[in-house]
Amino acid sequence: MAGYHLAQLNLARLRAPLESPELADFVARLPEINDLAERSPGYVWRLQDSSGDATALRPFEPDVIVNLTVWESVESLHAFTYRSGHLEPMRRRRDWFRTFGGPHQVLWWIPAGTLPTVTEAGDRLALLTRLGPSPEAFTFREPHPAPGPTINPTPDDQAVDPAVAGQPRA
Repeated sequence: MAGYHLAQLNLARLRAPLESPELADFVARLPEINDLAERSPGYVWRLQDSSGDATALRPFEPDVIVNLTVWESVESLHAFTYRSGHLEPMRRRRDWFRTFGGPHQVLWWIPAGTLPTVTEAGDRLALLTRLGPSPEAFTFREPHPAPGPTINPTPDDQAVDPAVAGQPRA
């Protein structure tokens, strides 16, 4: 997968303003979780503003925060998400966020060395919402492999199995 990296958009609808006591624990954990991500195997990049996180960026709705990251593989993002110190605060997400009325996370492949834009990420989420998982917009539950080179079949690959062709096997 050296030619491609995995882009990930995750949206969260806040239960209260970030400055509120209800979200104080979430806000206090952001530097620790962002640092953990940056030190995790396979981490490439994350969207952030001058404060070091992306909570002030609200490109979709005023109460929706954005997490846009790039990873080397589905496996590296999955390991960070579900097998690291990120898991404990993720288990508390219902304390801080309201449910979304549809998909709130999307994954897609980008050429290595490029970065996704927020607009592109929104388009990928809309595609997932409209059509379901596909190679262009997918989920952890239904991942798709990174694009690869087209492989021309060898003559042996093109041989027809007699059983498939309707002929009895010898």
